[in-house]
Amino acid sequence: MGRKLDPTIKVKRGPGRKARKQKGAETELTKFFVEEGGPKKLSSRARKRAVKRAQVTKEPKQEEKPKKGFSDENNKWLKPAQRKRKIEQSEEAEDSDSQWEEDDDDDDNEEGFINKQMEEEDDDDEDMVDDYGADEGDDQDSDGEELLPIEKAARKQKKQTSVKPESDDDDDEEEEEEDDDEEKEDLKEDEDEEDTVQANFDETEQFKLPGAADRAKEGLLQMDLQTIHQRIRDNVDVLSHFTEKREEGKERSEYLSLLRSDLCTYYSYNEFLISKLMDLFPLSELIDFLEANEIQRPVTIRTNTLKTRRRDLAQALINRGVNLDPLGKWSKVGLVIYDSSVPIGATPEYLSGQYMLQGASSFLPVMALSPQEGESVLDMSAAPGGKTTYMAQLMRNTGMIVANDANADRLKSVVGNIHRLGVTNAVICNYDGRQFPKVMGGFDRVLLDAPCSGTGVISKDPGVKTSKDEADILRSAHLQKELILSAIDSVNADSPTGGYLVYCTCSIMVEENEWVVDYALKKRNVKLVPTGLDFGNEGFIR
Repeated sequence: MGRKLDPTIKVKRGPGRKARKQKGAETELTKFFVEEGGPKKLSSRARKRAVKRAQVTKEPKQEEKPKKGFSDENNKWLKPAQRKRKIEQSEEAEDSDSQWEEDDDDDDNEEGFINKQMEEEDDDDEDMVDDYGADEGDDQDSDGEELLPIEKAARKQKKQTSVKPESDDDDDEEEEEEDDDEEKEDLKEDEDEEDTVQANFDETEQFKLPGAADRAKEGLLQMDLQTIHQRIRDNVDVLSHFTEKREEGKERSEYLSLLRSDLCTYYSYNEFLISKLMDLFPLSELIDFLEANEIQRPVTIRTNTLKTRRRDLAQALINRGVNLDPLGKWSKVGLVIYDSSVPIGATPEYLSGQYMLQGASSFLPVMALSPQEGESVLDMSAAPGGKTTYMAQLMRNTGMIVANDANADRLKSVVGNIHRLGVTNAVICNYDGRQFPKVMGGFDRVLLDAPCSGTGVISKDPGVKTSKDEADILRSAHLQKELILSAIDSVNADSPTGGYLVYCTCSIMVEENEWVVDYALKKRNVKLVPTGLDFGNEGFIR
């Protein structure tokens, strides 16, 4: 059908369509091409160098004669500099031998011209200054010898220092005067600021009671809590130094009434409870107590030594992601829980009865009672069973513990905790504590954790702030007096090891504590003995 293409044969193709149109390029390129057989053309610079090489070979180089003025052996290198020399390039800057040859040729051609030019400059510019700034007239010392450049620089520096000291002294004096002026201005500004700060402090230091109109406005408009808190602090400060900081014409009762209303507003207490607390605590301690009630108490647990040791329990809880510490030096079984990645009331250790969730303050009544092994002990208000189980572990499941509570529903928690913690020496009963001496008596030790108003555990139950009034306090006090007499009657006075009663409440009211104890001392033949606890504050005795 057609010719086959042989890939081994390469067909030469001519120029393309555009190349055919651009004629004349061949003729222009021929001008630059040199025939291979002809001699190579030299540049003008190369021809000059060739001529110079020929002259150097024909004329032998003449030795330089030493100049006059030096007769010693150093005349080869020690020469007087009568003219300025051109700075020669170092051998390190030379790239190749050809470049070195070119520099020599250029120096030979230009040497005569430079010599003539430098001689003319020496005649005309005798007073020219060199690079160091010294005159050539000073280049030689009194002996006629030329100075080295470093000596010239030293002389120049001496001249400059001899001329400038006066001006430098003047400048220093001016700078010192300016610094003194600035210091005086700064001192004046500081004094002005101190005066203003002192004036503001004096203004804020003087606390003034608001008038009747201002109090009426405060009752209608809601006031900022931060303002109330600052006014409480100022009022407490005035009451602490009343003779010095009080306002003229104002009585102490007016400051106290303002403080009472501010505390009720800021901490959300009713007026009755704040009045009771103000009568009970000094003002500084009152503020600390109110602030402490706003802080949540840390979770504490008690180790059940009937089943484990505190060291082993702490290590097991730490392995489960619990952050804890020992409760304190006064307790050998308590642990404080700061945070936990697992529920503290649902761990295998809790379910197996190795510890009990219990407040640190509830350790103290059992420690004060200190039940001994083999004794008979009565817990008149046992629910929910924390103190009962603690007594059982101190007695090592020996003797007998009677856990009584008037509320049958609360006894369910007592039964559960006793079974979980492995207590085997407890008896649970449901009787009214006031009638308990008719049921059973003759106990070596009795613990009475009486029902109360709960004013000491407001951090657990904030509802106490507004729910309690004077009637509740008196009702609780009356019940506590009846219970303490029944507890005293249940104690065996002839017990060889015991005969002790511990009375405790969760209240801080005098009516529920000191008054009840005083009533028992008057009604029964008993006396107070030390608790054995070396910390805490003494109660009110008068």
